[in-house]
Amino acid sequence: MTDSSAARWRPETVAVAAGRPARVPDAPLNQPLVPAATYVGAPATDPTAIGYGRYGNPGWQALEQAIGDLEGGRCLTYGSGMAAGSAILDLFGPGTVVLRPAHCYLGVAAAMAQRVERHGWTVREADPADAEAFLAAARGADLIWLESPTNPMIEVADLAAIAAAREPGSTLVVDNTFATPLLQRPLELGADLVLHSATKIISGHSDALLGAVVAANSDDHDHYGRLEAGRRLGGAIPGSLETYLVLRGLRTLPVRLAAAQASAMILAGRLHDHPAVLRVRYPGLADDPGHARATAGMAGFGTLLSIELADAATADRFIDALGLWVFATSLGGVESMLERRRRWPGELPTVPPGLIRMSVGVEHVEDLWADLDQALAALD
Repeated sequence: MTDSSAARWRPETVAVAAGRPARVPDAPLNQPLVPAATYVGAPATDPTAIGYGRYGNPGWQALEQAIGDLEGGRCLTYGSGMAAGSAILDLFGPGTVVLRPAHCYLGVAAAMAQRVERHGWTVREADPADAEAFLAAARGADLIWLESPTNPMIEVADLAAIAAAREPGSTLVVDNTFATPLLQRPLELGADLVLHSATKIISGHSDALLGAVVAANSDDHDHYGRLEAGRRLGGAIPGSLETYLVLRGLRTLPVRLAAAQASAMILAGRLHDHPAVLRVRYPGLADDPGHARATAGMAGFGTLLSIELADAATADRFIDALGLWVFATSLGGVESMLERRRRWPGELPTVPPGLIRMSVGVEHVEDLWADLDQALAALD
């Protein structure tokens, strides 16, 4: 595949075709697993030489090509989503001013809090759904960190408005894990870096930890070069088996996403009408606060939703009564998973105690609903 092909094809095609070996007789169709730590030496002037297992792997390169083509930038992969996120944070030194969403992934919030203590960072918080207020809070910030939709509150930001109006010199990072590049492409809207926990929807099979960062092609600050140098020295590299598994999972991302998203819409509507559910957070619902922004800025509403039950005890009883849905702390797999987020001591205190984050998989929607319905009935 040529670079021009990736630019010409639709994302669903790129997910299937990008990162393949050259089409020569008897070549494998898929990039083979290369479990190599050491490579035969090559001249230092050879730009294609890998040199050592910490510097590269054909499997990484194939996956990075595919994710980079999907996002429209240059990709680097890491051993986990948090390793990828930490690599971005490590680009910034003492005294950094960072703005993040009031609700965001608890691991990112903790990593930023650690840098407040160690390096004198200032961390501001604002509601990303209110672009005007978010931009006001972003004045003077070195780093603007966005999730859209947010984890676990499913709030939707106006990425285009924030990217267009931010101050020059700031770095805009968008965690695109929930939406995936099939639903939104933040680099096209003006973001500098895109983050993925590829463990989740991109991989889709709950069997590989991996993170990815994609830098804009027009990168005045050389984020890609600095990240690549940091990965070489820091060693937060992905495993060869993990990159193989994630690339294999990426091939089915379009069909998995379409199926799970269709089911999420049905389930959100039914949960919305159930008397035991206080609130459903899903941008596909017409009365959701993020509906208009998601309709304008995304190609779909995603596979994640959150519901709020009366309290923590009620939410725990509901989860205990389920038989098909899996109680787990991850998301994005072919299996439908859910958890009460405030069960984690480090979860942000503004997340309601009875909030349950739900990741819809590819099971039949009527089986998923039957399980939810009987568990809700058991609350009476």
